[in-house]
Amino acid sequence: MADLFSERCGDLLTGSYDCVDRIVLNAYFSLGHSPGGFRTWWRRWHGDSDQQLDNAHLMRLAGRFARRVRASAQAHGIPVIDCKAGERKHQIAEHYLAEHQPRTGVFLILVARAPATVWKVTRSAAGVICNLEKTRQFVNHYSFHIIDPTWGHVAIKISGHPPFGAQVILNGHEYVACAARSAGIGFRKEGNCFTQAGDPERLAQIADTFSQPGGIGRLSQVIDRWIYSACLCYGLNIDEQQQSGFVYDYSIYQVEYSRNLVFASGAVMDRLFNTMVDRTRSRLDVPKLRTLFGSKGRPHRPGGELSPRQAVVIEKPRWNLTIFKVHFGLLTLKAYTKGERVLRFEAIAHHTKQLGCGRTLDKFPQITSRLTAMVDRFTSMLDCVEVGFLPDGILDQLPAPSQIAATRVGGIDLNRPRVRAALAAALALAVAPAGFTVAEFTARARAMTGQTPEDYSIRQGAYDLRKLRGKQLVVKPGRTRRYRVPEAAARTITALLTLRDKVIAPLIAGIRTPRRGRPPKHWTTIDRGYEALRRNMQTLLNDLGIATKAAAPPTTICRSRPATL
Repeated sequence: MADLFSERCGDLLTGSYDCVDRIVLNAYFSLGHSPGGFRTWWRRWHGDSDQQLDNAHLMRLAGRFARRVRASAQAHGIPVIDCKAGERKHQIAEHYLAEHQPRTGVFLILVARAPATVWKVTRSAAGVICNLEKTRQFVNHYSFHIIDPTWGHVAIKISGHPPFGAQVILNGHEYVACAARSAGIGFRKEGNCFTQAGDPERLAQIADTFSQPGGIGRLSQVIDRWIYSACLCYGLNIDEQQQSGFVYDYSIYQVEYSRNLVFASGAVMDRLFNTMVDRTRSRLDVPKLRTLFGSKGRPHRPGGELSPRQAVVIEKPRWNLTIFKVHFGLLTLKAYTKGERVLRFEAIAHHTKQLGCGRTLDKFPQITSRLTAMVDRFTSMLDCVEVGFLPDGILDQLPAPSQIAATRVGGIDLNRPRVRAALAAALALAVAPAGFTVAEFTARARAMTGQTPEDYSIRQGAYDLRKLRGKQLVVKPGRTRRYRVPEAAARTITALLTLRDKVIAPLIAGIRTPRRGRPPKHWTTIDRGYEALRRNMQTLLNDLGIATKAAAPPTTICRSRPATL
């Protein structure tokens, strides 16, 4: 661990571990996704002839796949469930596992409709192939749920239409659990989280090995072990696979990476996490709160959003679990409690293309390293945004002009609303995994102030960013066009905004009232602090000779003019 939050909480922890959680891979036959390649593969299979390549034979292949699956499942006592639209397949499998103790191999098959590649063949009157068109249609998919000795529960969803596209779903916690049992490490597991371990250090070492380059071989081995013998065999038997040269390639589609902090006391963890959420929720302000205290549904048509998509989500389900989410396009950062004493931070890549490091299976170490860096930055920035700090002399240095290379830029005046909006926008984008651009910064500032593009243009946003760069509150590494907020700068911006908006402004407003009205029903620690400050400041300002309320204007002394002779 290399984040500031974990270092600050180090004395409160009994252990911690990082683990790759949910992994989704796409299995595809590359030759079957182009017209020429698909025709070449068909000829290999049918003795260098494509006379039977027509829509009827392609549909028969899909029908043969379905009949073979159901006949084999009936012969081996494997239940086949036809799922309706909207049903959560993984929940059906979890309920089945909770009630049964399946052996190694396929234990459940779920059938549902989903979009997949379907080839359409057009022939002339003479029987010559005129067109081979790749279409996208809703067809039956078969989800094979498998128990693997080294990976636990594995799911493979495959289409019954050639080229038999498939999707493989694995869980890194299942792999670590199987490896821990083999190593004789006792543990308690709740869902996909280890809440207690007999040897936390050895468990963390096992979890770390999966993120190393050796994890590529482990992933390919478990997929090859089942996808050909337990799934594809219903469309192409082993001889047909070898004759046609059908071999899958794998690409990584989705990955979840988690950091789990195990606290010695659950009460201390709840108090620490709830304090962090209360402080950072207002400081990481975003255009729209998607979900707030109880609502679980997400919008189906997110119209009118900024690009990339950003959101902060605070959910409070019925079991009193608080979930904190920040979305940036196809990337999501989460923080929530798991079990009684585990605080988890997650980085989720809903589509690995946004990581910009490739999606093939050999890029798995680079993907995990990017997600690790996202978790490090997320937890560190949450700590910086939660606890601010003002360096010595910063209030005197901010108004002074600064220099960026050969360009002289103006200072920062906190009394100007535009400057405060720029600081708040930079702080809200501080947790962005890849930084932010001028356009994103400008859009964020507009959303916070309610201004239009005519009121606050991208040119003005670029100028405000230049002033922040002059004070080292924002940096622009290398020759990129993206900006970042350093950790120390995030603490400084937090302290400046909090001091201006949460201390000075309410204090000046409060000391003008000599008597406070009826106290609120929920009297918090912050409320008591404000009241004590108000009374003490009234005494101090009276001693300094500063009026705490508007006084009557002084009486004007009129002098009569002397009489003229």
